[in-house]
Order: sequence, then structure tokens, then C-alpha cells
Amino acid sequence: MIDLLFAGVALVLLLAAGYWVRGRGGHRPTGTWAMAALLVSFACAFGSYVSVVENAVESVVPDGGRLLSNSFTLTAATSVLAFMLQLDQEPDEARRNIRRRVLFLGISVTAMTVLFTASQLNDDSPQLYALYVLIYVTYLSVTAKDFGTQTWKQAGHSRRKSQRVGLRITSVGCVFALLYAAYKVFGLVSIGLELDLLPHGVRCSTPISPVRCVFSVTAPAVAVLLVTVGLTLPAVVWPFSQFLRRRWESRSFAALAPLWKDITDTTPEVVLGPAGSQHVDDSDFHLHRRVIEINDGVLALRPHRSVRVQESAERAVAARGLTGTQEGDAIVEAAILRAAVHAKTTGSEPRTGSEPRTGSEPRTGSEPRTGNELRTGAAPAPSRTASRAGNLRAETEWLLLVAQAYTQHETTPTTDPLAPSGTDPRT
Repeated sequence: MIDLLFAGVALVLLLAAGYWVRGRGGHRPTGTWAMAALLVSFACAFGSYVSVVENAVESVVPDGGRLLSNSFTLTAATSVLAFMLQLDQEPDEARRNIRRRVLFLGISVTAMTVLFTASQLNDDSPQLYALYVLIYVTYLSVTAKDFGTQTWKQAGHSRRKSQRVGLRITSVGCVFALLYAAYKVFGLVSIGLELDLLPHGVRCSTPISPVRCVFSVTAPAVAVLLVTVGLTLPAVVWPFSQFLRRRWESRSFAALAPLWKDITDTTPEVVLGPAGSQHVDDSDFHLHRRVIEINDGVLALRPHRSVRVQESAERAVAARGLTGTQEGDAIVEAAILRAAVHAKTTGSEPRTGSEPRTGSEPRTGSEPRTGNELRTGAAPAPSRTASRAGNLRAETEWLLLVAQAYTQHETTPTTDPLAPSGTDPRT
């Protein structure tokens, strides 16, 4: 089972590395090669724990699997630092610091190799092995602490949700790495003081048995998996989120077609010029155009917005218990637009919500003296218009509600209920 865990982790890491280095239209994100080195190094480290690989290495160099695994782990730690430096610093400064870190890595691995060899030649000297572990744990702990702090801090400034979640997962992975480092320090103290608290030669049969395997096997495995998932999550989620965005844009574009057609047929002057060839497959561009043309058409129809139709629609919405909701507001707006389109097409005028006067009511000298008269006016724009300004998604979602009500005829009649039949209300 433990071999399956190590082999599985190594395979996942190699797949993640392949995803990072694959071509992306000729462009690779900053830190791509550092991330690939990190993932491959961790994959090699865990691969070296698989029994077949470990036995093959140790048949040549006794206990050589430990040195190999630790060296790959430090290489991965250096790659983490290189990735962080490329994101936080200017290119020239980052290259200088990365070269310095690589130099430290070479010194550390060389020192570990010397101490490992000397320990082998001196009958597994506990003091020499303690120095070996000290170098390894110090390098790993400093890296995990710095990287964990940095990722947690950057998570608070990230605008994309996938980045915030990924960075926080990475930070949790660093905590598990520090837990593993603490276990190694405990072992270091045990070796240095010859307390023999951690017996040698005891292999882990499962990730939790014996108990020390929780710290020596499970903790580093979980740390690597969390760091890998956290750093890879934004890169994996991004294309999926883009696919969902484009699908929503295409569906929204189609859903707005009936409303857009009626408005632009009535006010053709709002239709923008033809799109260039570079925007043929740009769903965001086409949706943006459609939203702009609908809104421009709504503005052009403003003189034909009937207060009477608005009041009638509001009463219907109130009867359904939708007053004050976006759905109710959309039904009212759809009724007004349908009536405005009809009024614009037939040449009629909108009417206010005032009741017709009887012959006994006084009139002012400025008002015309017709028998069944009403003051003319236009219904106001829908509420929350200002809050949607500049927000394509919010404006599209609002227009989708209006378009749904418009096509389902959840509105009042298109004609003004007080307009005289067969006559032009403007006369």
C-alpha cells in the first residue's frame, strides 16, 4: 500500500509538471520552468521511496535512497524559492537571487553527500548523521516557512478566486512540511543525544503504522500534494472557467435575440457597424455589442414609454407578489418596452397615469380642450440602472430577465388601455 501511495504521488506530480510545460499558444506563464523543476524534483523524491527503486539504489549504495530522496527534496525547495522570486522581483534581480540559491543548494547537497559517505565509512556514526540531518532540515524548514508566509500573504491580494483558494491550500501544505521538519528535528535530537527514541530499520507498512509514519511518510506526502494542488489549481481552473464564460456569453447572446430584433427593427439607427474579422469568434465582443445596442434602443424609445402601461404592469406584478424583486421589475420593463415598440411602430404617443377629466372639472388655459384628454409623458427608467453601469455581466443578467418576460408575454397589452380605438392619440 505504501508503495502505491509513493508511486501515485510521483505520477500525479509528473502529470502536473507536463501540464505546466506544455505549449500554450507560444506563451508560458512566469515561473513555468521553476514550477516544472519543483514538480519533477518532488516526483523523483517520492519515486525513490518505491521499494523497487529503493532496493535497486541500495544494492549499489547502502541507504543511498535516503540521500537521493533528500537531495531531490532540497532541489524542489529551491525551485519553490525560484518560482516565488520570479513572481515577486524584477527579472534581473530574480535571476541573481536564483543563482545564489542554486549555489547554496549545491553546497548543501555536497555537504550532505560528504557527511553521508563519512557516516557510511564510520559504521553509521550518529554524530555525522545528525549533521547530515541538520543541513537537510534547516534548508527545508527555512524554505517552507518563507514560502508558506508568502503564499498566505499573496492570497489576500489575489483577485481570482481560484488563485486565492490555491495559495491558501499551498500555505496549508507548507504547514505539513514544517510538521515533517519538526519530526526530523526530534529525530536529530534523539540521534545527537543517543536517546534512541526513533529506532532505525523499522519500515512503514501503512501511512499511519507505526505512529511515527504519520510524520515521516504521511506528512510530507500530504505537504507535497497540497503544494502541488494549490499551485496548479489556478492553471487548471482558468481554461475551465473560460469555457464556462464563453458558453454563458453565447447562450446569453442567443437569448437576447428576440428582444434585440424588435428593438433594432424599430430603431435601426442604434445598430453598430460590422465587426472586423478579428472578432468573428469573440463571444465577449458580440455579447457586448448586443447589450449596447439594446440599451441604446431603450434610450431611443424613451419618448414612447407609457406610464399607463407601467402602472398596469405594476398592478399585475403586485398581484403575483413580485413587487420589489428583479423578476417583477423585469416584467414591468418588458411591458413598457413592448408598448413602446408598438407605439413607435404605429406612431402613437405614451400616456401618463392620470385619469381622464370629466366635463365638470376646471382646466387651465394652457391645456387643449379635447373631450377625453390625458397629459402626455414617459415612464421612468427601471430601478438600479446606475448600479449596473459598466458591469457587462450585471447588465446582461438584467436584460436576460427582461428578454425572458418579453418573449413569454408576462406583460400587459402592448397598446395603451386609454388610447382611443382606431385613432392616433397624438391628434
